[in-house]
This record gives sequence, C-alpha cells and structure tokens, in this order.
Amino acid sequence: MFMTLMASSIILAISVLVMMIASIISKKSILDREKNSPFECGFDPKSSSRIPFSLQFFLIAIIFLIFDVEIALILPIIVIFNLSNLMVWTLTSIIFIMILLIGLFHEWNQGALNWSY
Repeated sequence: MFMTLMASSIILAISVLVMMIASIISKKSILDREKNSPFECGFDPKSSSRIPFSLQFFLIAIIFLIFDVEIALILPIIVIFNLSNLMVWTLTSIIFIMILLIGLFHEWNQGALNWSY
C-alpha cells in the first residue's frame, strides 16, 4: 500500500513539474497582432482565414471512430472462443452486439447518418 502511494505521488510530482516547465517555456514573449494572424505575405488578410466547418462531417467522423473502436473490441471475442465457456461467450457476444445495434439504430433515428447539405 505504501509503495503504491509513494509511486503515485512521485508520478504526480513529475507530471506537475513537466507541465509547469512546458507552460513556462511555451509562453510567447511578444504578443503582436501580425504574428498571431495567419501568414499572408506580411499584409493584412483580405478575408477570414477560417473556412466553414461541416458539422455533419464531424459527426460522421466521430461515429466512424466509435465503430472503429468497437471493431477492435469485437476481434478478441473471436480469439477467446476456444478458451471460454460457450454459453458465457454467446451471451456476452449477443449483449455486446445488441448494444452496438441499439446505438446504431439510435443514431439513424436521430438523423446523424443522413448527409445533408
């Protein structure tokens, strides 16, 4: 117990120290409007440098990321098939896949999968 507490406090101290050093080093000494603006040959920008961001694209990317992680969780289920009880394996697999299907159905009902312009 003491070793775990000591290791945790050392890790916490090192983390705080690294964050403080990074914060001190990363401070900009001169805050100039031209240096903080996007580079456009040294002249004032003629238009906004920010392009419109498609929220629909972001939602599709998040859904892809979620299902990509879920596939990574499904793959070990196949590997442990021979090592586990058939009833427990089947029940766990069905519950996990049902949760995925309910989530997909919910996203479909909310219109997150419809690409609109």
